[in-house]
Formats: sequence, structure tokens, C-alpha cells
Amino acid sequence: MQSSQDSTRILRIAAWIWIGYLIAMLLMDFVLYTSQAQRSISQNQPLQQTAPGQQLPPPGNPQNQQQGQRLWPIVLFYIANGLVAFAFLLFTHWQWIQIKFGSLFYPLLVLAISTMPIIINTLIVPRFPQGPLSNAEGMALRQLPVLFVALALVAWEYKLAQVILFSIATTALEIGLILFSSVSYQSIQVFIFIAIIRTITFVATGIFINLLVTRLREQQGSLREANANLAHYASTLEQLTVSRERNRLARELHDTLAHSLTAISVSLETAKAYFDIDSNKTRDLIDKSLESTRTGVDETRRALKALRANALEDMGLGLAIQRAAESAATRFNLNLTLDLKNPMPSLSPDVEQTIYRVVQESIENIVNHSRAKNFSVQLTSDSHTTLVIQDDGVGFDANAKGPTGHFGLVGMHERAELAGGTLKIKSEKGKGTQVVLTI
Repeated sequence: MQSSQDSTRILRIAAWIWIGYLIAMLLMDFVLYTSQAQRSISQNQPLQQTAPGQQLPPPGNPQNQQQGQRLWPIVLFYIANGLVAFAFLLFTHWQWIQIKFGSLFYPLLVLAISTMPIIINTLIVPRFPQGPLSNAEGMALRQLPVLFVALALVAWEYKLAQVILFSIATTALEIGLILFSSVSYQSIQVFIFIAIIRTITFVATGIFINLLVTRLREQQGSLREANANLAHYASTLEQLTVSRERNRLARELHDTLAHSLTAISVSLETAKAYFDIDSNKTRDLIDKSLESTRTGVDETRRALKALRANALEDMGLGLAIQRAAESAATRFNLNLTLDLKNPMPSLSPDVEQTIYRVVQESIENIVNHSRAKNFSVQLTSDSHTTLVIQDDGVGFDANAKGPTGHFGLVGMHERAELAGGTLKIKSEKGKGTQVVLTI
């Protein structure tokens, strides 16, 4: 079943519909019976001449008194229905009653709105004075809207079997009251026929409403499940984003601060070795160390500020790669072969950043670990952008398993995957190394 709050809200709506329908029907009966009474007076009652141009009905007309006496069933009909409807509305706002009856509250009110209109209608309407809606068809029409509201309440809260049972039970109750009532009906066959048609209509309509409600609840359940999955996915994505950002920051610091510190360390070690041998060489190495320090500070600030290389922003990808390769070749007396596509195609900032960092990391590995004499950098772009960096250094065992200490290689692989590309490293001991990035 639906939650208690939703059920109570639906019952309140049903109560107001019931009361509104009674008010509308009361106005309709007032207009119809007033018009009928006026026609009866004008056609059957003699008029008394009281003054020139003025006629009034004779006072104390016994037919008028009889007409007033016959209207009491109509008054009784609306008093009884009104009291039941307002009691129904009162119970929907009376929390103590709801708590007292608990799970029986909803079915009891459904029973009230289903049976009371039938009982009142069957016992009182046949005593109405002759007029519109006082026959069998009128009886059926007077209770049909309220029973339809009751049908909607049953279809909203219960299953299909209960909907069919409601449709049959209300008809059985009504026919039973008619058959065992002392009131005679001239059109009882017509009424039974209308009741059967109403039952069939209620069953079809109830099935349709119940299927719609069931479908709605299934969609609500699917929506709640989807919301739960979405919340879980958002939490997982947030954690994954934080993890990726940490890894990216680690790569940026490795590619900037770590490289700068490594270059400074190598330069200072070399300066220490030449300190007592060649003062000019020592001074030159110290100057290079200072330059590397300044560069490292700038790169670290850049990494922390925007995580994007200054060289890319200032010079573009092609010139930045050329400047990095030529600077390394000059500093470490290496032979460089450059083959860069000119002009470079338009690439996204993330792709440019990935290519540049792979170049930077590869060059740092060449100058610090490979002991190479020659290296080359090639960048081409067709349907894919391909970067190839190769050296003739000592190489390493690329197939070795277990920890290797090559954290820069791990970072390059991660960068390539995040940019949607692939990175292949081919190396053998004594045969150099080749790095191929394809995006």
C-alpha cells in the first residue's frame, strides 16, 4: 500500500469531490423542481383577481401545501448525504481516528463512501415527488459520480481482484436493497439493466485505472532505484576524480620539480668533481644549476597554478617540443634529429599537454639514465597524432616484472590513457629505447 500520508491526502480529495457534487446536484434539483412547480401552478390552479392587472394564487391552496409536504424526501436526501460526506471529510482530518484505526482507516472510509450513497439513494429517492431524476435512470445518475470516486480509491490502493470485487459487490448491494425493499418500482427491470451496465463499465474502468497506478508505482520504484544508483555513481565518480587529480598532481610535480631537482643534483655533482680541476667549468655548471633552479621554481608554480606547461601557452606544441629537445641536446652534448610536422594540427589542450609531458619525460630519461649519444624526436599527424622518441643508449629490460622504480614511465602510461591514446615503450639492454605515443 501507499504511505499513510498519501492515502489520507487522496481521501480528502475524494471528500471534497463528494461535497461539491452534492452542492451541484442540490442546485440542479432546486431549479428543476421549482420550474416544475411553477408550470403546475400556471396550468392547474385558478387565479384570483385582486386588482386590475394583478393576479395572485388563492391563499391556503391545499395543493400547494401538499406539494410542500412531498418535498421532504428531497430535503432528507441531502441532509443524510451531507452529514455522511462531512463526517467523511472530518475523519480525514482527525488524526486521532487515523491512529486509532491504523490500517483499517482507509478501507473503512472506502466502505462508507461505497455503501452509504447506495443505501440513502435506494431508500429515499423512490419517495421523491414525480419529476426529473426521480425514476430508475435518475437514481442511477444520482449515485454514479460518488461510486466512481469510490472506484478510483479502490483502484488506487488495492489490487485488481479487489477492484473487480468492489464493482460486483456495490451492484449486488443495490439490487438486494431494491428487491427486499417495501417500495414498489415500476421500472425495476430498467434499473437492474442500468446496474449491470454500470458494473461492466466499472470493471473495465477499474482495470484501466489499476493498471495505470501499478505502472506509475513501478516507474516510481525504478526512479528511486535509479536515484540511488545515481547517488552511488556520483559518490564513486567523486572519489575517482579526487584520486585522478592526486595522480595528475603527482605527475605534474614529477615532471617539473623532480626533473629540476634531478638536473640540479647532476650539475652540482659535476661541479663538485671539477671544483679543484677547472674553476671555469665549475662556475659554468653552477650557473646552469642556478638556471635549472629558477626554471624548476617557475615550472612548479605553473604546475600548482594551472597544471599546464608555460611553454605550451607561450610557444605552442611544436616550438615547445623543439625548445625542450634542443635545450637538452645543448646541455648534454647530444646529437639531435628533429622531425616535427609544420604547421601542427589543432589539438585539444589535454592532448597537447600529454604529448609535451611525454616528450619532456622521455628527454629527461635520455639525459639522466640512457647514456646515449644520439636521440631523435618525430611528431606526425594523419588520422592520428603519433609521437616517436628514440635513443641509442644502454636501454633496459622493458619486459621485467615487479617494481622497477620507473615512476616516470608509469606517469606517461597514465597520461596516454587519460587522453584516449596508447603508449608503447620498446627497449632492450644495449639497444636503446623507443617511445611511441599514439592519440
